Order: sequence, then C-alpha cells, then structure tokens
Amino acid sequence: MENQYTEEERYFIAKKRVEEIKGFYGNLISYIVVNCFLIAINLTTSPNHLWFYWPLLWWGFGVVFHGLKVFNYMPFLGKDWEERKVKEFMEKEKQAKKTWE
Repeated sequence: MENQYTEEERYFIAKKRVEEIKGFYGNLISYIVVNCFLIAINLTTSPNHLWFYWPLLWWGFGVVFHGLKVFNYMPFLGKDWEERKVKEFMEKEKQAKKTWE
C-alpha cells in the first residue's frame, strides 16, 4: 500500500523534518559551547578535581541518541517501527469494532 500525499501534506512533513534537524543542530551547538565553558571553569577553579567529564559524557549520550533518531539510524523505535505500530493499532481497533457489530 503506497501512501498518496497531497502537496500540502508533503510540505508539512518536510517542514517537520527540517525542524527536527534544526533542533538537533541546536542541541549539538549548545552541547559544544556549554561543555567548553564547563571545561574552562573546571580547569581554572579546581584542576586537581576533574568533574567536567560527567556532563560531557551524559549529555553526549543524549546528543548521540537525538542524532540517531533525527537521521533515522535507530534500529529500534524508528519511523518504520512507528508506522507498523500505528497500522497494528488501527487493525486491532477495526477488529474490535467488528466483534461488537
């Protein structure tokens, strides 16, 4: 079954996609700037006790997963998975209605 989208629907899908990519790059830039700032603060105030790597590590995981999701590299819970689940729920709803008729 092939999806037949109107021009307007394709425009909104493309616009949503651009906003997702833009959000990822905003997150990535924030990650770089804030962590550079944290590294500088840590090295100037307490170079004997390094703590900057904790936010760098955990926020880094978040950025990686955000990128995987935005660029559809998620082997699980990606767009294909979402579409399959939507179709599955729609089919279950259809079957439930048939049993009550």
